[in-house]
Amino acid sequence: MVRQKNPKIKKDDKVIIIAGKEVGKIGAVLKVDSEKRRVIVEKVNMVKRHSKPGPQTAQGGIIEKEGPLHISNVMLVCNKCAEPTRVGGRILEDGSKVRVCKKCGESLDG
Repeated sequence: MVRQKNPKIKKDDKVIIIAGKEVGKIGAVLKVDSEKRRVIVEKVNMVKRHSKPGPQTAQGGIIEKEGPLHISNVMLVCNKCAEPTRVGGRILEDGSKVRVCKKCGESLDG
């Protein structure tokens, strides 16, 4: 079994879709599944699911929700330069690691 790297995309990051039917859309990451290498992006890849009434849903019917996308089909958008960018890493003086924009060098972690 091949060990997979930790994804460089995290929850609440702003990403742009770079492949597939939703190409060009921008949204915030709601969930990251690092084992399956998938992300769920807000208001992107909407799918319809049929559900029965139950304890959580009082009324059944057709529910629209976000479907997962492969992590390779999304690209992080930098807050400063507002462009899709690759992610690099940097270790600060206090020893903590931060993600940095490869285009402008700005830190991506708040």
